[in-house]
Amino acid sequence: MFDLARGPMATIPPRYLRPGQDSPIISDTSSFPILPVIDLRNLLSADLMNSELDKLHSACKEWGFFQLINHGVSSELLEEVKRGIDELFKLPFEEKQRLWQEPGDMQGFGQHFVVSEDQKLDWADIFCLVSLPSPLRNPNLFSKLPITFRDTVLAYLAEVRSIVKVLLGHMAKALKMTEEEMKELFEGGMQTLRANYYPPCPQPELVIGLTPHSDAALLTVLLQLRDVQGLQIRKDGIWIPVRPLPDAFIVNAGDSLEIATNGIYKSIQHRAVVNSERERVSIAVFHSPNMGGELGPAHSLITPQTPAQFKRVRVEEYYKRFMGSKLDQKSNLDAMRIQSSCKDGEDI
Repeated sequence: MFDLARGPMATIPPRYLRPGQDSPIISDTSSFPILPVIDLRNLLSADLMNSELDKLHSACKEWGFFQLINHGVSSELLEEVKRGIDELFKLPFEEKQRLWQEPGDMQGFGQHFVVSEDQKLDWADIFCLVSLPSPLRNPNLFSKLPITFRDTVLAYLAEVRSIVKVLLGHMAKALKMTEEEMKELFEGGMQTLRANYYPPCPQPELVIGLTPHSDAALLTVLLQLRDVQGLQIRKDGIWIPVRPLPDAFIVNAGDSLEIATNGIYKSIQHRAVVNSERERVSIAVFHSPNMGGELGPAHSLITPQTPAQFKRVRVEEYYKRFMGSKLDQKSNLDAMRIQSSCKDGEDI
């Protein structure tokens, strides 16, 4: 069992050593471009919706990432969630063991995408739970969580899911994709929370907080607990640091959305780097397609001029393959391509 949160380390354990990272440390971020910012209040306004919808469409095509402001989740709920996650990672190791992943389950404290004993590890502790569909929740884990924390997290996840539903509906409108297709894709999908704790590292250039990858989901909604930079996205061949706005959500398209939109919206490689002085904590909420359905390009987006770029598979099969392999850039999406001539689809 690994628990980096137990305290500072003078040296880096060998399993975490990842020398040769591609420029992980950036001291001056002011010269880099900033993520597009989408205002959900404007998106819901009769007068301002069209212009905001154009901005949303452009952000998804050109960046695959945006920051969402005026999202409607109360600052009180955000603070309760942040406090609860903070306290969770500060639990004594003995109490964390009660919340550790069970064999064959990704929920609880532990590591993901570790497929061999000699595989290098990310410099992070994680806590994961599935909230939807309800039958996929781990009742043993939920019963051990503090009641106030569990209720707060579920209330937060319900709010986030409502926002994702609204965003996907507007994306369908911008894409001229049938509303029913997007609804069928989203309803019945899995919602998963992953909290990430990135402690300070004595030699941050020798580790990676989160391996470069793109998400398998439709949409991911990320909330940072404090103003500590670490998230970076790969655009135009370089790693661009993300400067989060206070209490904004960082939203990104996943591989499933790129597949469903037949390549119009892009899932982008991203990673997390760490520093030597400050811890960073984030909460990512992943929203996956209908687990009982199929994943492939929307039929309304396939024409003789825009033929299907991706295969059609069962969602369950798609996720089984994703969860059974280690994170590796965009390999999961590349395996779905009908024509794989584009090797670096993340560089736009």
